[in-house]
Amino acid sequence: MTRIEELVLQRQAIDAEIEAEYKKEGEAAARGEAEAQFNLGLIYYKGQGVPQNYAQAFGAFTLASAQGKTEAHFYLGLMYERGQGTAKDYAKAAYWLEFAAKEGNAEALNRLGEMLENGLGVKQDFQAAMRCYKLSAEKKHPAAEFYIGLMYELHRGVEQDDMEAICWYKLAANLGHVEAHYRIGHLYLMGISVKQDFNDAMHWFQLLALKGHTNSQIRLGEMYDKGQGTEQNYAEAMKWYKLASKHRNAEAQSKLGFMYGNAHGVPLNFPESLRWYLLAAEQEFPAALSNLGFMYDHGQGVPMDSQKALNYYHKAARKGDENAKKNRDIIEARIAKQQSKNQ
Repeated sequence: MTRIEELVLQRQAIDAEIEAEYKKEGEAAARGEAEAQFNLGLIYYKGQGVPQNYAQAFGAFTLASAQGKTEAHFYLGLMYERGQGTAKDYAKAAYWLEFAAKEGNAEALNRLGEMLENGLGVKQDFQAAMRCYKLSAEKKHPAAEFYIGLMYELHRGVEQDDMEAICWYKLAANLGHVEAHYRIGHLYLMGISVKQDFNDAMHWFQLLALKGHTNSQIRLGEMYDKGQGTEQNYAEAMKWYKLASKHRNAEAQSKLGFMYGNAHGVPLNFPESLRWYLLAAEQEFPAALSNLGFMYDHGQGVPMDSQKALNYYHKAARKGDENAKKNRDIIEARIAKQQSKNQ
């Protein structure tokens, strides 16, 4: 018997076992057993051995919940929140999540905190949200620890305290929360209400950049680009921008456009600069739109064209780009002056 034949037989045996277990749970659920109804709900919700079916899952969780199966309360809340197997209804989601939260479900506490923080289905209440997050954090829930940090950073119901935010972010980061890693680096980089520390910022960004986190790759590229916490190194900056651009990140694409258009670590190359700006502009990234305007305004790698420049400046200005607003006004004044002369 070949190895492939052995694996096929093993797969057939596993499939038969899954089918038998599914049948067993279905029969028990039909008899009204709450545990089996809940398990059947999970099978349909996750598509374990059967096609994923949210409507079937919702029905099974509803039956289990009616018999007091506490875990089913959480899934009903989750499905109402996401509109899975039922119409999206934040009020009903909050109702069921509160049920599960009172039973100590860490994820329910965290999600209820999010709803209270953002006023989804309930009245916005930062203090109540923080209480939910902290109860969830007591159970070592990484997302709850992250949200507590974010509330301290963004001054939501508490005094702004970036050091306290970093403490919570570190707890979440130690449990593998990716965005918490990034926020720590961001706070040290910006140094708004903590001491600016480029070395610490670089350390936290590197941890994620090496794992493919796009925004960390961009920030790390910027630090090499500007010589923050390290010697200025355009080649290293280019490396990180290119890695980030593989994920079609518009900011990374725009930065590559700037590097080629300003000979930063590479020979001056307007066509390549234009290519990267156009890729970012497809996603309406403001800096790329503004820089395309500049290229057409000054004839860098393209024929000089005030109207095209103005169009790009207008698009960037609508996105809030201040340089684009200034350059737009300059071109409009220039065009108006020219028209006045021609009259």
